[in-house]
Amino acid sequence: MKHRVVLGFAAALGLLVAATFVVPSQISVAPKAIETSVIRSSDLLEKAWSLPVASAYDKRVTWQSNGSRCGPASLANSFRSIGEDETTEADVLSGTGTCWTGYCIMGLTLDELAELARKKTSHQVTVLRNLTAEQFREHMTHANDPDRRYIINFDRRTIFGAGAGHHSPVAGYLEAEDLVFVLDVNEQFKPWLIERDRLFAAMDTLDGDSKRGLLQIGP
Repeated sequence: MKHRVVLGFAAALGLLVAATFVVPSQISVAPKAIETSVIRSSDLLEKAWSLPVASAYDKRVTWQSNGSRCGPASLANSFRSIGEDETTEADVLSGTGTCWTGYCIMGLTLDELAELARKKTSHQVTVLRNLTAEQFREHMTHANDPDRRYIINFDRRTIFGAGAGHHSPVAGYLEAEDLVFVLDVNEQFKPWLIERDRLFAAMDTLDGDSKRGLLQIGP
């Protein structure tokens, strides 16, 4: 029995150690690269925050607790904006067995995030993958629909030149400017705007053998 306890402790410790190597690689982007890669002009951000969906977030984003938990943090923020009870990472993960070490080792895939979401909401949850640029544009026009929420899975390297895969809520689309409003749940990045085609390029990448994509919650 003692031998099994020691082995179990060693296995858990190994997972935690592994997590410490995974997490830093997800946030290793220079501040200057962030500043020059996305749009944060005060007038455009103010306009974005006034959009129907963005306003439901009340200009507030609850940051992910570590670099591997962007998915649960994105769900928590999205759920808060539609009036669900699960409005923290802990609430979203409670009772699911997901990320039980405190880290989502290697992060969650889009399908894993969808499975987690379905356990916590009665809203329809849809994985949108292998979208064309035109299909992506169509979904972005619906990003201002109060009955929908989108979470995007994208590759930071495509936008910032460094980093790894990441999830964050999409809170709106400035159609006249062709800019998408992303509520980045990583405090280092904070919310930003980006040209739709550049965000599509970051989403239209591989996560293992599958393309990244969008998670749609509702209607």
